[in-house]
Amino acid sequence: MDTLLLHAPPSPSPPPLSTANKRPCPSTPHTHTLPPRPSSPLDQIDLLLDTFISLSDSYPHAIDLAFDRLLDSRPTDADQSSLIDQAFRLGSAVLEAAKRSSRRRAAKHNSFAWVLPPDLTIKVFSMLDTQTLCYAAATCSMFKKCAMDPSCYANIDLTTVVPKVNNAVVSTMIQRAGKSLQSLRLGIVPGPAFSTGPCQQLVYTIRNSVDVSTFSWNDKKTRQGKESPILTRTCLSPLSGDGGSTGNLLRRLHLYNIDRMDGASLCMALAACPTLCDLEIVGLHVELRQILTSVGKHCHLMERLFFESSKTARDDSLKSPTCVDLVSSCPEMTSLSLRGFKLHDCKVRTLLKGFRKLRYVDFSTSYSITGNFLRNLGNSACGNVLEVVILRDCMHLKETEVSRFFTALLAGDFKFLRFVDISNREGLASEGDWYTRCCSSTALPLREVALERPNICLIAEFPSESFVEVEQMIDSDLNIELSLSSELNSYTSNSSIFISSSESSYHSDQGSGNEDGRDPNYIVYEESSDEVDILTI
Repeated sequence: MDTLLLHAPPSPSPPPLSTANKRPCPSTPHTHTLPPRPSSPLDQIDLLLDTFISLSDSYPHAIDLAFDRLLDSRPTDADQSSLIDQAFRLGSAVLEAAKRSSRRRAAKHNSFAWVLPPDLTIKVFSMLDTQTLCYAAATCSMFKKCAMDPSCYANIDLTTVVPKVNNAVVSTMIQRAGKSLQSLRLGIVPGPAFSTGPCQQLVYTIRNSVDVSTFSWNDKKTRQGKESPILTRTCLSPLSGDGGSTGNLLRRLHLYNIDRMDGASLCMALAACPTLCDLEIVGLHVELRQILTSVGKHCHLMERLFFESSKTARDDSLKSPTCVDLVSSCPEMTSLSLRGFKLHDCKVRTLLKGFRKLRYVDFSTSYSITGNFLRNLGNSACGNVLEVVILRDCMHLKETEVSRFFTALLAGDFKFLRFVDISNREGLASEGDWYTRCCSSTALPLREVALERPNICLIAEFPSESFVEVEQMIDSDLNIELSLSSELNSYTSNSSIFISSSESSYHSDQGSGNEDGRDPNYIVYEESSDEVDILTI
């Protein structure tokens, strides 16, 4: 039986669904491409700067033309000006950034190339003078960091030949030093600074000091927002700052020709320096008695005092009680120089007998000293330690007193004395009348002293004339002409030898200017009733 196979026609397939009607299965992952994320503003600046710097240097005109086209695209004149200003600002910013990066690279290079560690670098910098230290600090950031150490400013020297340092500079340097400050030198000096040796050479004189008053006020006044390069009375005020701790360790203070400094400001600075042992004042308009009173009150460790008057023979403010207080308050004094003041023999003798450790004395250009204070001084405790005696150009210095002094040298007094200067360009005063000047050295036993005491350098320079008119002497300048720095260094080969003799006794009972029995020819200067005439040690 045949089998009949019936094939049903295939059922029609459903029409395809449109993709719009399809809904994606939630479980089916769906991926698509995200647009690139916009870069940050910093990245855009980096890209622009890199593109700008990548421009070849061979197309400078192309940059000019591109800037011109960009400028022409601005519709208004204000927009064009704004574009130019913005270009200037961006160019300056790029230039400054390049400079800073160069300095950082140089500092990094120096940190690797500089062989000394920071502590030794600071030690080296502490040995430099102040100006050189400032130059080194401006070299790189590493040197600047080392130069900011307070120990580098322990010895500040801001002396100049012309005025160019003001109070702000001094204040900055003192603040950098802080409690490490040990030495401070300010003012105007005539030339390079000289370091004083053990004999305290005379370097700064009245003649070669600078008169600041001759400078134009146009140079002094403040202009264009800048401070005047002139030191004033407040230049030492930072010493009293921070509760006075800044000046506590200051040991050396030298001031030269500060025209506007006054006594009150200087005394305030001295009050803040209790450990001061070296004070040098030249050309300041301050009173001798005021300064010595402040020294005796606050500076009990004083060892060297150098004070040169700005006006020769006009300051006679010193009184005997001030001398008494000074010698009792400063027992460590070894060097005393009071130049150009009107001093009397009794006051000078008080100082010499009071300071038992005094080795160096200089009373040059003192107007009233006759030399009487030297009597009976050589065989005393204070006279035996003297090494240098300078009485140069003392108007009233008598020939007879100098002769007695040399006779005492022949007798063996002043055992440690090695330098004497009694030069006088007007000649020594005669015994009877100081108007009559003795200009000959033959009356002094200079040759005998040179033979008996060969270790003493004698300087005795007098005018060649045998007589000097008193009118010429009064009208002449009383300033000092000669610096003793070279003489003190070579005194063994430059001793002055003259032939003379003297029979007067240096140890006569007629006494000194401070004793009851006085020489009949000794001039007694009237003083106020508050003074004392004798000091008992």
